[in-house]
Amino acid sequence: MLRFITGGESHGPALSAIVEGLPAGLRVDFEEINRQLGRRQGGYGRGARQQIEKDRVEIVSGVRFGRTLGSPVTLLVRNRDFENWRDRMSVEAVEGEPAPVVEARPGHADFAGMLKYATEDLRNILERSSARNTVSLVAVGALCRGLLAECSIRILSHVTCLGGIWAELPAPPDYGAIEQAAEASPVRVADSAAEQRILAAIDEAAARGDTLGGIFEVVALGCPPGLGSHVSWDRRLDGRLAGAIMGIQAIKGVEIGMGFGVALRPGSQVHDEIFPNDDRGFIRGSNNAGGLEGGMTNGEPIVVRAAMKPLSTLRKPLRSVNMKTGEAVQAHFERSDVCAVPAAAVIGEAMVAIVLADAVLEKFGGDSMEELLRNLNGYREAIRRRGYRL
Repeated sequence: MLRFITGGESHGPALSAIVEGLPAGLRVDFEEINRQLGRRQGGYGRGARQQIEKDRVEIVSGVRFGRTLGSPVTLLVRNRDFENWRDRMSVEAVEGEPAPVVEARPGHADFAGMLKYATEDLRNILERSSARNTVSLVAVGALCRGLLAECSIRILSHVTCLGGIWAELPAPPDYGAIEQAAEASPVRVADSAAEQRILAAIDEAAARGDTLGGIFEVVALGCPPGLGSHVSWDRRLDGRLAGAIMGIQAIKGVEIGMGFGVALRPGSQVHDEIFPNDDRGFIRGSNNAGGLEGGMTNGEPIVVRAAMKPLSTLRKPLRSVNMKTGEAVQAHFERSDVCAVPAAAVIGEAMVAIVLADAVLEKFGGDSMEELLRNLNGYREAIRRRGYRL
């Protein structure tokens, strides 16, 4: 079982993660982890924090000579900005503590967190609830991507809608071309005409002091059939993927494959028919199921889509209440992005990677990469003998 826990605050000394369950012998590519961290910081419409931080991973346990040991792996990413926040984020008690933050931001964790954790200083809530903490998720996801790559599984993402502007893509999708175009786009959109309109919309929102949300799509290629299970609700892979994506800050909706569109069509236009095929044994006429049937992968690309709300911290603050005095005020403003949908897509990739790595280890087991790959290759050979060729 792959499991992990993260720690850290947005302006604290560092962000961290401890990952348990990775098999021994997995090659750890430090530069690839750092590249993924850099991708999370990119995207048009990001704020000043991205110019301050240069996220680099440190690994302080579980790896020797560039390969995992089978013991817990500890990841650390230091916050450069902590030097500017030592007085406000000191771990030790200090005299003359800074004034508390008392103006709750609508749409954020501030209000509910203040009541839940019995605090009068909203900084105790906003520091941990900040999306800065997704650095840890991307670092863990990068480790998991390395494991998946050994299993010939790769993950990509692109933005399908931002600020109400939709990208137009050919059908059926060419995921290689989509990935290439998205990686070259400042907003991760694989449609150059839509990209220009989106860039203009972000500029307009910035001028108004507003924020924009959107929809991104994560695609996993190369998954063998049979990851996940139909036998219990909590083993269904679609539910695990949806839960992981919803665990990202500001995500308010998830769909797989055709998603909510299945409710609008008859079954004859929804379900993916199966045909004999000389090359693969079986082939689908469509992928409306998004690569998942009965809670399991079916060999087609996994397609997960997520809706991200506009960010809750606005340069032109919304109306709120001083939580200490009850007076009407403007919500607290510190720093914010105008748009973080492209970054959320990269975080979505990480979460999908984590869930799929867990599902691979669940099915094929193995205390070492050698054992894992032996089990996986044996399963693939068994599938080939039954007529299905990946």
